[in-house]
Amino acid sequence: MSLDAFIAGLPKAELHLHIEGSLEPELMFELARRNGVAIPFESVEAVRAAYDFSNLQDFLDIYYAGANVLLTRRDFEDLAFAYFQRAADDKVRHAEIFFDPQTHTDRGVAFETVLDGLWDGMQRAERELGVTSKLILCFLRHLDEDAAFETLRQAEPYLDRIAGVGLDSSEVGHPPSKFARVFDRAGELGLKRVAHAGEEGPPAYVHEALDLLHIDRMDHGNRSMEDEALIARLAAERMTLTVCPLSNLKLCVVDDLKAHPVPEMLRRGLHVTLNSDDPAYFGGYVNANYAQLADAVGLSREQLTQLAINSFEGSFLPETDKAARIAEVRAYAAQAA
Repeated sequence: MSLDAFIAGLPKAELHLHIEGSLEPELMFELARRNGVAIPFESVEAVRAAYDFSNLQDFLDIYYAGANVLLTRRDFEDLAFAYFQRAADDKVRHAEIFFDPQTHTDRGVAFETVLDGLWDGMQRAERELGVTSKLILCFLRHLDEDAAFETLRQAEPYLDRIAGVGLDSSEVGHPPSKFARVFDRAGELGLKRVAHAGEEGPPAYVHEALDLLHIDRMDHGNRSMEDEALIARLAAERMTLTVCPLSNLKLCVVDDLKAHPVPEMLRRGLHVTLNSDDPAYFGGYVNANYAQLADAVGLSREQLTQLAINSFEGSFLPETDKAARIAEVRAYAAQAA
């Protein structure tokens, strides 16, 4: 069995996926027509050409423009289910997906519309595809903490459907400390806490996410490798890092996948997972991240198996469900040996 074939059949979880970032150009055009929304592109090919960006802010500008076509409950269901179909094809058994309610409520779309549509897609995916999922509400860090508090207030009637809160959007100039109070409130409400840190921001942002936001999981975390004490702490605390190789390449966080830090992270004992981030924009879903990174840095089957195990261990599934999924990974790896 080739390494690509091994990856294709390897059961895995995805823990770092922005559902708005899975909006493929074809669906963008379909929703624009359905909703009568004008978009600044004449064709699917023109959209793909616009994806030639080189930094986080340029990407976000296109990302927010694309989100304008999402207006109805059905739109959000279609968006979610389209992702889950691709995830199921990649042998994703469980996904914990981010959504950015402020991107939509600031356009006049009701919080309930967004949540109900995504929830419909999640339930349909479990029913039809066997993929379980959880939902993580992200605060946009380029907005202020008062806006985050308002979003959390809007979410309170729906906390039975929301597993946690996160922090995303433009990192540089917007440290985690800016959101310490709203993360404290989320913790009081019983929500898990995650945050993007150390993607383009410095190691100090990772420290803040740990010490001020009291996160349960770290999104990205690449620049932690610049701080020896931080590496040791992350390893000792078994903090899960949701690393996104193709995103890192597309946004020039790394210049070449051959220079990606995942092998060194594994060698240093960090609890790393591989994920697709915004796959419609970054050129690949989760298996493409596994396969292209494995090819670039020479990951072994044993390392790939460990990354898949890490993805379930780092999830917010109940312990019994984690154990069952990890047993599935081990059985697959043994059979494929």
